Amino acid sequence: MTELLLAALCSVLVSLVLKWSKSQGFTAIALISWNYVAAIGLSAVLLKPNFSSLQHINSGSWLAFLALGLLLPVIFVTLARSLHHAGLIKTEVAQRMSLVLSLLAAFLLFAESFNWLKLLGIVLGLGGVLGLILSSKGSSKSVGALKHSGGLLLAVWAGYAAVDVLLKYISTLGYSTSIALCASFGIALLGLCLWQAIQRQWKPLLQPRHIGLGLMLGTLNFCNIWFYIKAHQQLASNPAIVFASMNILVVVLSVVAGVVLFREKLKKSGWGFVALSLMAILLLYYARI
Repeated sequence: MTELLLAALCSVLVSLVLKWSKSQGFTAIALISWNYVAAIGLSAVLLKPNFSSLQHINSGSWLAFLALGLLLPVIFVTLARSLHHAGLIKTEVAQRMSLVLSLLAAFLLFAESFNWLKLLGIVLGLGGVLGLILSSKGSSKSVGALKHSGGLLLAVWAGYAAVDVLLKYISTLGYSTSIALCASFGIALLGLCLWQAIQRQWKPLLQPRHIGLGLMLGTLNFCNIWFYIKAHQQLASNPAIVFASMNILVVVLSVVAGVVLFREKLKKSGWGFVALSLMAILLLYYARI
């Protein structure tokens, strides 16, 4: 279970770094660019992708890789904005509950079987995350600001589900996860560099403080993936435990970090929606056993 705890801790630390960096004047897009530099290097060394499978890739497969490579940095930037506007707790719950949309997509697109526990878990998950998106944090926020944070949460929720669906689709084409990650990281980095060149925003990208923090962010981001893969390998006979434990740990750690480090507050209804999301994860765990 050590790998699971480390994976969850790295996941939350990524969000903590992004949220903290905003208050210190860092530019998210520059940090995320260097994040992909670290992620590409670590993926190549530790995951050892076999790029020979890309020699005869067809146009349909390239479109899937391109879509994933373009979506990853967009959703990462959206995550950074959501952490700033909506807070750590709501953003992490929205990110984790993207699994509800992923399961729905698996049923509709990949003919995954359903049972009543899975259906109930999806219903509770939808209720939890939609409740958090629609609920307000406090009366001090304007209606416009509340709509903006709700829109960001919705984008995080849908965006991470889309990433998961694309990864599943690429796996059905016969490409390994290591290939999908390494190739999409490369496309993401290229896209971010082109965007900053067009916008003439090179200055933050080349600052040593952005380089250092961005590489650290990428290391944490990759370690989240690496330890999660290791946890699945160690508990290969029961992937449901990994699935449930990872999501619950991230939500719990995010709640603790949000309250202790950032003094975040939720209404009673907000805590109820967090609890509803945790119940959904547990139900989906039992549905997978």
